[in-house]
Amino acid sequence: MRISDSALDTATLPALCVDLDGTLVKSDTLVDSTLVLARHHPELLLRIPGWILEGKAALKRHITSAVSLDVAHLPYNRELLQFLEQQHSTGRPIYLATAADSALAERVAVHLGLFNGVLASDGELNLAGPNKLAAFRQAFGDHFCYIGNALPDLPLLQNCQQPMVANPTAGLSAALRKTNVIPVRTFTERASPIKSWLKAIRIHQWAKNVLIFLPVLLAHSLSLGLLVASSLAFLSFGLCASATYIVNDLLDLEVDRQHPRKRRRPFASGDLSAIAGVWVVLAFLIASISIALALPHVLAAMSPAHALRRPYHFLTWLAIYAITTLAYSLRLKRMVLVDVIVLSGLYTIRILAGSAATGVEASAWLGSFSIFFFLSLAFVKRFAELENLRERGGASAKGRGYHITDVEQLRTFGSASGYVSVAVLTLYISNLDAAHLYSHTKRLWLLIPVLLLWISRLWLLASRGKLDEDPVVYAITDRRSLLLGAVVLAIVLSAL
Repeated sequence: MRISDSALDTATLPALCVDLDGTLVKSDTLVDSTLVLARHHPELLLRIPGWILEGKAALKRHITSAVSLDVAHLPYNRELLQFLEQQHSTGRPIYLATAADSALAERVAVHLGLFNGVLASDGELNLAGPNKLAAFRQAFGDHFCYIGNALPDLPLLQNCQQPMVANPTAGLSAALRKTNVIPVRTFTERASPIKSWLKAIRIHQWAKNVLIFLPVLLAHSLSLGLLVASSLAFLSFGLCASATYIVNDLLDLEVDRQHPRKRRRPFASGDLSAIAGVWVVLAFLIASISIALALPHVLAAMSPAHALRRPYHFLTWLAIYAITTLAYSLRLKRMVLVDVIVLSGLYTIRILAGSAATGVEASAWLGSFSIFFFLSLAFVKRFAELENLRERGGASAKGRGYHITDVEQLRTFGSASGYVSVAVLTLYISNLDAAHLYSHTKRLWLLIPVLLLWISRLWLLASRGKLDEDPVVYAITDRRSLLLGAVVLAIVLSAL
């Protein structure tokens, strides 16, 4: 039977004990702390096997001592937090009861200011399951209420008064039904798993992988085998890129939680489990490598004339991309100017990977245009971040090496790079190479004003603070950009 809040008499109510991980906080603080450890002290990861041998409580104590998790920006269950604040205002005794280390639990309790006491692991005893139940009975007898979320909480929910749950797992929900335990209240705050995973793998970022098709399309080599090979390369690169995006989000977990927009990312917000993210990364990488290994055999079977002389050259570029992206996530993204050069290089790597997947050589013109054009996009990304930061009154980008005072210099670097890419395109059109591929070369000159318009408008919007920090999102969602893209396609087709 459900008990309404108005019917609760706090004078006679049992002590309210609240779990931390997965309950009050939607994430697992031990996993969060381990990810912060991996970001700031990766060398300590080698000690984790030894810490595990000392026991789970000792493991938690070691990790908690090595890093200081930002408790102010943890993804708290807001509905549960409001309930606790209401109960606290009535004078009801509330206790934070968690298997997390006591040092972390105490910091959470101090930050929230709602708890009369803390029961937590102490480095020797892991306060979970039977140990937690024994601690409750020692402190409160049978006069306690518990709010949990996972299957190990079942014994506590069975033996407490007025059991409650927050974002219960499927396993706990099934166990509660089987044992006829009916929670008096459920605090649910979770997003759709499908939407969260699509957001986590950044499916919209797969648009960047269209660059893989450029060597084949620009060389006008449109055989079925080459198109299939490019499509397989596109899929392989997409899976690999999504895996690296997840790795980046996991390593940036704490920084993202302090960002007004990025804190809504699935892992930062606690909508997705970091452990699940690790498994998806492994699955995606295995699938990506498998496709890369199969690609040359598929191409040889479909188009024997296009069999690759270097069958696994695409796999090499895929590995270079993955390693570079990982280095970017761990270190390079915090190095001023190096970060934008790496970002622009990652775009160019996609073109080279497309060339390796099909054996169609990418021209020096394409490579030159790509370097300068995507360098401009990388600069506008950093510029937009600083512009948005300036509007919020910040002085420097956390986790980056840039300051608000760098805005004008970034604008100069970025706009210059964009216009240089246009200059490269004009030289290409003037070059005799283009005449071998197009019947009406002069029509390609119409591309110049279109590209100048798009680049100029991009930077104008960024200067006005109206640009999303990711120019790719802007390009695929802005109607004028899509219209200009259609104009570009029409010009190219008319020149054939």
